Amino acid sequence: MKTTPVTAADLQRSVIAVPPLARKADLSLDTDANQALLRHLEQGGVRNVMYGGNANFYNVGVSEYARLVDFLAEAAGDDTWVLPSAGPDYGKLIDQAAILRTRAFPTAMLLPMSFPYTDAGLADGIRRFSDALGKPVVVYLKSSGYLAPATVAGLVDEGRIVALKYAVVRDDPTDDPYLEALLQAVDSRWLVSGVGERPAIAHFRKFGLKSFTSGSVCVAPRGSMRLLRLLHEGRFDEAEQVRARYLDLEDCRDEISPIRVLHDAVTLAGVADMGPMLPLLTGLSDAERDRVGPVARRLLEWDREPAAA
Repeated sequence: MKTTPVTAADLQRSVIAVPPLARKADLSLDTDANQALLRHLEQGGVRNVMYGGNANFYNVGVSEYARLVDFLAEAAGDDTWVLPSAGPDYGKLIDQAAILRTRAFPTAMLLPMSFPYTDAGLADGIRRFSDALGKPVVVYLKSSGYLAPATVAGLVDEGRIVALKYAVVRDDPTDDPYLEALLQAVDSRWLVSGVGERPAIAHFRKFGLKSFTSGSVCVAPRGSMRLLRLLHEGRFDEAEQVRARYLDLEDCRDEISPIRVLHDAVTLAGVADMGPMLPLLTGLSDAERDRVGPVARRLLEWDREPAAA
């Protein structure tokens, strides 16, 4: 596992995969399936892996946390950056920070809080989490106005933040006042496009972002890495052609559930058996699996073609 401090170059070297987490029927960790998914990502060129919402870290108990993060560190390749998540509530943040501080992870991400919080209270929590971890952290911006741009700028200036995962969903990703306000307050190198392939081109082309996270990369890593290279080279027409390959699965995720669809899509594509979901989530219905399965398999088949890479 990569343990050196995270830089802007690290954020840009690879798509940041946000995979699901495989479990057995008794909800214990399925090490074999999780290793198979990691190998699939690494063989496709992915070197940045973030375990957050898609891995259902919201519902991971503190009692399991140390064993879980230790497994992820051991399972990753030597040059793979593994980014675990913590929180979202303050109690879990601090308890998990105490565990992470004794490990070699270069940073961790705060899962987004939905209620209750205030801007000043959230900023205080970020400071305390960073202090407890002993390192700057990744902050997940999932809703418009989650943190005021001036607050974000202050935390960046204090050295508290190493990256911001920007995942505010817009009908038109080019029309985003919150993102514009953030970019007036902080340099674009701090922000990562955090909603997969769908808005990635707009975020690169209009707002100057240089990296993106993806769930669908877990099915088709080579194509997603090619998309990142094309975006860095400014070859946007070709990038649009690659992005189009991901939209059928992204449509399923948007219309059913981003987390639940991805979890079962990895299984249905034949990458690895993710097993059941940790409560308080459930897997897809039979009808939903019938819809998602062919989409996931087509995407994986395309990713294995030379053109995808």
